Amino acid sequence: MQLNTSQQQRVNQDNVVSYLQQLIRFRSITPEQGGAINWLQQQLQQRGFNCHVFTCHGVTNLVADCYFGPGAKFAFCGHIDVVPADASRWHVDPFAAEIINGEIIGRGAADMKGGVAAMLEATDRVLMQSPTQGHFYWLITSDEEGEALYGSAEIANYLAAQGKHLDVCLVGEPTADKCVGDTIKNGRRGALSARIEVLGKAGHVAYPEHSVNAAHLAAQMSMALQQIDWQKDIEGSKTTLQITGLTVPNSLDNLVPASCFIEFNVRYSHGYRSESVKRLITAALAPWQQHTTISWQRPCEPYYTAGGGAYDLLAALEEAIYQSTQSYPQLSTSGGTSDGRFFASADTQVVECGVRNHTIHQDNERVAVSDLAKITEIYERTLAHFFTK
Repeated sequence: MQLNTSQQQRVNQDNVVSYLQQLIRFRSITPEQGGAINWLQQQLQQRGFNCHVFTCHGVTNLVADCYFGPGAKFAFCGHIDVVPADASRWHVDPFAAEIINGEIIGRGAADMKGGVAAMLEATDRVLMQSPTQGHFYWLITSDEEGEALYGSAEIANYLAAQGKHLDVCLVGEPTADKCVGDTIKNGRRGALSARIEVLGKAGHVAYPEHSVNAAHLAAQMSMALQQIDWQKDIEGSKTTLQITGLTVPNSLDNLVPASCFIEFNVRYSHGYRSESVKRLITAALAPWQQHTTISWQRPCEPYYTAGGGAYDLLAALEEAIYQSTQSYPQLSTSGGTSDGRFFASADTQVVECGVRNHTIHQDNERVAVSDLAKITEIYERTLAHFFTK
């Protein structure tokens, strides 16, 4: 029987809902894949993709690809791992994927199994259009929510070793604010953490002239860090430095502390690299150099996509969003880091687009079925642009 348009839309919506429910029911708490990648591998193989699954230090990664013809090398990047969920704080089982009041509730519903499910349905729809151009990659990991050491970083290494270069990469992270399509990420700020050990000289509080108070030094240094002038910032991508810890290992109220620890995190714009950030911070702390030892931790480089070029993902995605929502998205580089940084380069455009992020990592994380349908439509239009024109 030939389905009318509304019936067909309902079938398609049921498909993506079913895919998401399947994914949520895999207890893939980072870095475990819990069967989710095995299921995705099976789904993609059934659709004609070549699949390579490999593990690295307990992390499971999937690289799948399907060649249609000459054209863009297009990748969808995502993760199926989720943060833990305390079931006692949820209204429903976090891994049951129940639908209540038009919303699918479950850990990972928004971050980011919803994006994966939507892209699977979008893939189905585009395959039905008999694509004739482009090379489609799926890059999925079980290590994004944790340390992210052996997930997408290793996928990028694998692609490089195979001599495979990407032209564009769409990351399915939840980027929307009020409604699907209102915000996309055309870059991310870099991140850098540090721990400073401040060394003074202990003494009795009644005789401060005979001591060097490490806590006082730390306070002065904290102020200096806050006063760094980040001259390479641009509108919409501001650098911030936040003190996250001040620790004095001292339990006595009559002892001037001999040491103190400062911990801070920098989120910096794409005008900088981690080494230039380190130099600015080191210069700001120069007056206290003899009292300090700095340990740098977890550098994550920024990336930024301006659009243009032979394969313009940013323009294609903006147009897909307009066609689906009648509004153009706001471009943003705010928020935390993402796996997009592992694939971004001067030759590879990376843009992030997904469902709303208002419940990610929270109790009762959820995504509206209507939002799931809308992001699927946006993905379908984007894929069609690259594979069927």
